Amino acid sequence: MRVFDVLKVVKVNHGDVYVQQILMTDAAGKPNSVLTDLLRDVLSKIQMFVNLDEVHDVDEVIDILHSFTPLPDDVLDEYDKVLTQEVSAINFATRKHEIELVYDELVR
Repeated sequence: MRVFDVLKVVKVNHGDVYVQQILMTDAAGKPNSVLTDLLRDVLSKIQMFVNLDEVHDVDEVIDILHSFTPLPDDVLDEYDKVLTQEVSAINFATRKHEIELVYDELVR
């Protein structure tokens, strides 16, 4: 499963995941601040410009963002990378009100 797949299927109170609620962690549970910031950035753009129920893959998301935002290609490439990052587990940290997407190794 990839980050994009998680965003498509995980709902919070029947709605999309909140930007500040999601983070990326390694297999040991250590948060990765760079990946988390990137994920939160793309998620905020998705919530403004993309209806996840109407798109079927990452390429559609990137095409929409390219059409509706002045984001440079290198930023869109980073968005593509984080959305296609493989996720090995999802941890719901209920006490912290967070959803942790666990990755085994970075795809770069």
